[in-house]
Amino acid sequence: MSLVLANVLPVFILILLGWLIAKSGLLKAETGDALGEFVFKIAVPMLIFRTLATAHFEGVSPFRLWTAYFIGVAITWTIGAFMAKRAFGRDAKVAVIAGMSASFANNVFIGLPLVDHIVGQDGLVAISILLAIHLPIMMIVGTVLMESASAKVDGTAARGIVAVLKQVGTNLARNPLVIALTLGLAFNLSGLSMNAPIALVVDQIAGSASPAALISIGMALTRYPIKGDIGLSTSSALLKLFILPASVFGACHMLNLRPDWTAALVLTSSVPTGINAWLIAQRFRSSQSLAASVISITTAFGVISVSMWAWLLT
Repeated sequence: MSLVLANVLPVFILILLGWLIAKSGLLKAETGDALGEFVFKIAVPMLIFRTLATAHFEGVSPFRLWTAYFIGVAITWTIGAFMAKRAFGRDAKVAVIAGMSASFANNVFIGLPLVDHIVGQDGLVAISILLAIHLPIMMIVGTVLMESASAKVDGTAARGIVAVLKQVGTNLARNPLVIALTLGLAFNLSGLSMNAPIALVVDQIAGSASPAALISIGMALTRYPIKGDIGLSTSSALLKLFILPASVFGACHMLNLRPDWTAALVLTSSVPTGINAWLIAQRFRSSQSLAASVISITTAFGVISVSMWAWLLT
């Protein structure tokens, strides 16, 4: 267990360091925004590109990996939404945010650095393959469900699925992660190789992704205080930290996924809730405090979940 903590604690110490830097005013909030933008647009895309450009895909099919992960997501989202409506008596819009907050892992800013640190290159390949469809599916499903819920609760007209797909598709076409995935796979399939100077530059930028991502997410957390709906927020957080990884773990074994990919998927599913859950809540002006609280609670206690699953998997 001490070895597990030695691998997990640095991840959360860097998040805490980012939070302390922002909270103390040592660096301005604008600096955190700039760092997060660098991570999202440059560092993490370079890490994904390098991972996929040099990966070996012989005989590898992504469909069981995707199926295993999204079985876990579907189970957890359904439980979260049902719990919000039945146990807490909330409306359909709150139920969507509760389900999404319980099942949307921060795979980019925390999952990638964690898997890189604990599982290594093969784990990064698994997460990169997951990221190819994770954001599109989660944002499309979240948007469609919130459109439907808003129509029921507020009496507004819901947009059609085609309009939602068009909007999300346009956003994804400009998404740096999607571009990096596409370029990495294309480079891999081309059979080309990077010369030494280019490879060194790529390695150096990719190497900055993990610490910069963790510090930036810590700085961003100062904007997501724990307030309001504490009972539902805590319940959603427990689903996120324990039920989602347990569901993914069960699905991985049911589908006989290889051990390193199982470890990567379970670990990334055990990390704190991603900020995109709050973005959906903000977009539809519903349950922003719920999503913000779940993000902060899962980040504060994520070290427990991640350590437990890392210990079980190693």
